[in-house]
Amino acid sequence: MKIGILQFFGWRDRSVPIASIYESALERFGIMDRTGYDAVWLAEHHFSGFSVCPSVHMLGTMAAARTTRLRIGTAVSLAPFYNPLRLAEEVALLDVLSGGRVNWGAGRGFERSEFAAFGIPGEESAARFHETVEIVLKAWTSDRVRHKGRFFEYDGVEVLPKPVQSPHPPVWMAASSTPAIEWAASQGYSILMDPHSSRGDLIRKRRHYGDCLAAAGFSDDGRDIPMARLIAVDETADKAREVARRVAEWTVASYVGKEGNVRQETRSYGGRDPVDHYLDEVMIHGTAESVADQIGAFSAEIGMNYLMAAPMSGRSFRLLTDRVLPLLG
Repeated sequence: MKIGILQFFGWRDRSVPIASIYESALERFGIMDRTGYDAVWLAEHHFSGFSVCPSVHMLGTMAAARTTRLRIGTAVSLAPFYNPLRLAEEVALLDVLSGGRVNWGAGRGFERSEFAAFGIPGEESAARFHETVEIVLKAWTSDRVRHKGRFFEYDGVEVLPKPVQSPHPPVWMAASSTPAIEWAASQGYSILMDPHSSRGDLIRKRRHYGDCLAAAGFSDDGRDIPMARLIAVDETADKAREVARRVAEWTVASYVGKEGNVRQETRSYGGRDPVDHYLDEVMIHGTAESVADQIGAFSAEIGMNYLMAAPMSGRSFRLLTDRVLPLLG
């Protein structure tokens, strides 16, 4: 099983200089480069202290400069917010500067505040996402881009540089909803699975994706399907649960959104308190031994071949690195 880190850039305490958020992350990338991690996956968000990383490609360049072997993933490039040609250029340039270490994850986004600020109608998000991905792949694999679609039209534009990896960096689509899973499978794309689904939902979605792939004539064999999980590790189960509770409260308040950034009617939590739902159904937390056991059991149940871990604290990252990874082999 490959293990990567899903890197958020949370700015919970506004008295802390924002530059320290990035420096801490870059120090973490150096540690990851020297240990057993496959990749860092950078999360793009806008207009919120939940994660102050509006440019995963710029941060990816810094990550590449601080590392030599670690792959640089985007989780995700929020495709509807870009001109497709500019997006193709930026990711290709990152692939060149990193020596061919890019994993490109693309997604449509969902936070209404982001779409409103960028002046993009939310009802256009899926169509813009699909068309942008199509154009980016054309830009990487064609000498000149010719395209006539609903939102974009190009007549023989040469997009440079081309990626180092041939024919292009490996590609994943973020897919948390059933329509997104079905679209990705119909196109033969591998998917990234989100950190907010319950374990039961993640299992159901993974099986549905495999069924849809087969129905579309594609094979499930040999695909890395990163599954994101929020993870808290500490010396005792109680300490780990307290870390997880603080993050669950922060997540519900700022990401799920009391002000409706995510449509609450789609997240009933089975009638449970959202924080308790995250603690019991979504997050992995406990001692190093317990966390390793939980990961192993989940992997066996779902056939997980790629864990995208999102450590909930600096201590969680250190213990995950020093004590959990050796137990996972």
